[in-house]
Amino acid sequence: MKQFKYILKAASFGFSFFTLPLRGVLILSFSLFTFHFTSAQQLENLIEEALTNNPEIQKFDYLYQIAFEKVNEVNSLPNTDFNFGVMAIAPEMDMPMEQFNASVMQMLPWFGTISARENYAISMADAQFVEVTIAKRKLALSVSQFYYLLYEIRAKQEILDKNIALLETYERLALTSLEVGKASAVDVLRLQIRQNELKQEKDVLMEQNKGIQAAMNSLMNREYDIEVSVVSLLEIPEDDNFFSFESLAINPELLKYDKLYQSVDQAELLNQKESGPMVGVGVQYINQENSPMITSSYKDMVMPMVSLSIPIFNNKYKSQTKQNELRKQEIQSQKEVRLNVLKADLSKAIAQRNQSRIKFNTQDKNLKQAEYAEEILIKNYETGTINFNDVLDVQELQLKFQMAQVETVKQYYVQSALINYLTN
Repeated sequence: MKQFKYILKAASFGFSFFTLPLRGVLILSFSLFTFHFTSAQQLENLIEEALTNNPEIQKFDYLYQIAFEKVNEVNSLPNTDFNFGVMAIAPEMDMPMEQFNASVMQMLPWFGTISARENYAISMADAQFVEVTIAKRKLALSVSQFYYLLYEIRAKQEILDKNIALLETYERLALTSLEVGKASAVDVLRLQIRQNELKQEKDVLMEQNKGIQAAMNSLMNREYDIEVSVVSLLEIPEDDNFFSFESLAINPELLKYDKLYQSVDQAELLNQKESGPMVGVGVQYINQENSPMITSSYKDMVMPMVSLSIPIFNNKYKSQTKQNELRKQEIQSQKEVRLNVLKADLSKAIAQRNQSRIKFNTQDKNLKQAEYAEEILIKNYETGTINFNDVLDVQELQLKFQMAQVETVKQYYVQSALINYLTN
């Protein structure tokens, strides 16, 4: 029997970032790249479709738009005060009295306060945009993992089809041998039972395929039963890409804490500005009734006004400063905790990927030896003797190694996808 070699040629993904200044906002661009594949476009298209249609991504996009709209909200002055008064009942005395008065007053924050508010809002929008990027990267990782699971299921189905066909060939040989007295009915029945077992495994895989396919379609926000095509051939590359722990520094899950730290800095600058006085400017108009006591022709008055609001009791702002300092320390601690988790995840992923390569090489050697054993059995049949128990044993060994190779290759690419998520 020819060796069943499943050369894996699929697609993986990665992430790259660049910065673009836009009103002070750091824009992190999500992009894809492919490697070691001849059908990379297939997986990339699925990822792009998921990024476009997934409701979770849309939710994060809306949250970012809301956060960025806060810039316009804070970039404004306090409400303008308008006052109007009318003398309802005139007193019974012959003296000049005002009939009505009107005033307008506008409070102005201390110099730089509005700019500080705007910078703080922008920093919060920056932090929210990193959340969008993280969500997109996690979605791409999930799509890739489901993709490789689908590949594993369908590659195993193909292996089972070929093994079932092989057992049918052996069954025909057993029937021929039975007629000439070189095999027993038990040999035929064992071959048939083995076929039934493989058909059962294939049916189970078909149900697993439906579940994984439905989950993948849900990520792309489309009907659960739409067919998802995957590549049929993949291969483990000869060399692995080198990854260092320093590359974790660009992971958005850590950049998020940098953005939060910067937002606290901006919050403290705003706090310092708001602890300053507020200046109010306005004007008041007074209209007086005609009276013989007023000889001037200017009976109405216009009076400019200036007011000053000083936060004498400023414990509030001192407390806020202390809170901001503690918040920065908390963020730094959170970042260190997350960095340790990412390092552990990266170490585990690299180790498991290396294990997959070792297992695959061993399985490949075992499969070649099982094929050699099969060739010996076939030659024995040509000389007139064949032991169908040995045939079944060798067939089971071959199937075991073939299925294990598919699982190993799937595991290799799942871990590669995770490594790319962590380090690119």
